[in-house]
Amino acid sequence: MPELVVLTEQLLAPVPGGTGRYTRELVTALAATAPHDWTVAGVTATHKDLSPAVVTGVAGPRALPLGRRGLTALWERGVHLWPGGDAVHAPTPLAPPSPRRGRSLIVTVHDLVPFTHPETLTRRGAAWHQGAIQRAAARANAIVVPTVAVAEDLHRYAPGPATVAVVGHGVPDALLADVAPAQLHATAVGLGLPDTYVLAVGTVEPRKGLDVLVEAMALPYAPDLPLVVVGPRGWGEVDLAALAKRHGLADGRLHLLGRISDADLNVVLRRAAVLAAPSRAEGFGLPVLEAMAVGVPVVHSDVPALVEVAGGAGVGVRAGDAKALAAGLRAVLDDPASTARRVVDGRSRAEAFTWSHAATELWRLHTRFFEMASVK
Repeated sequence: MPELVVLTEQLLAPVPGGTGRYTRELVTALAATAPHDWTVAGVTATHKDLSPAVVTGVAGPRALPLGRRGLTALWERGVHLWPGGDAVHAPTPLAPPSPRRGRSLIVTVHDLVPFTHPETLTRRGAAWHQGAIQRAAARANAIVVPTVAVAEDLHRYAPGPATVAVVGHGVPDALLADVAPAQLHATAVGLGLPDTYVLAVGTVEPRKGLDVLVEAMALPYAPDLPLVVVGPRGWGEVDLAALAKRHGLADGRLHLLGRISDADLNVVLRRAAVLAAPSRAEGFGLPVLEAMAVGVPVVHSDVPALVEVAGGAGVGVRAGDAKALAAGLRAVLDDPASTARRVVDGRSRAEAFTWSHAATELWRLHTRFFEMASVK
């Protein structure tokens, strides 16, 4: 039986972030929708503990004979260490430099931020991602991107012969599950949640624009609500508590929850008055989709990918503009009739995005390119 190997290394990263969520949801869906004659396995670099990369229904994880740093350096230098399998899917640009003869390789490129906004990454991180994306575009069979906006950026900054396919993300089942009132209350008490609030979800790092959100919430015409932020600390030393103090956000209005489970996020989302997505750059914007799916109104920055994903169901404001963001949040709360229409449109929009659909589209690509490689 042919085997699809998915590189699940991102599940073992110190801060898996949105690409970690993508990896876990996608490999789960790939295993659930696999053609009857295919198997799916996860492969990582060598780590002391591989348990975070265990995925139900997926074989492995199998560890390659190098740690993450060594594996990254090897592939960066063009060494053809194949991770096994007949077809390989790399959910991030960490990928073999090219497929082996008779094998196929597809790489997901989530965004072109290393080219368009390199200042929002470390210098080393931006340079590595630029090179990895260029190699993938030149040598992989196909590149998968989550939005048309990213496809356009790819053609502009890293053109290559690889086929480019737009395949959106989905909403985890855990966020769509109904929650009993008693459980809603118990989780809210356990997390110390206010009654209602403005919510932001994302890794706390410069690209996410959370500094702008804190500034916006301190303005006199911003919603008089607490701000709840869900997500782990990333790079860049973005200290939201210090920013709140600097901008005069009243004590007790900022709640930092850090990383939480999907079950808890389900509750946190449903209790929010509005989701704020103030990113300076994005390739997709999972929190926007997830909020719309559960009926939470969204205010997002005007970066192209967020505008595309929201599909007109959100309120768009200029990226980096705290005054515009505060006004957008206030407008959502002050105009319940318009907001109710946007919520209905958002739910309808979100229904078009499922992990099952994403996996089905990827299987079409993998089986097509594997068959092509097999006859060469």
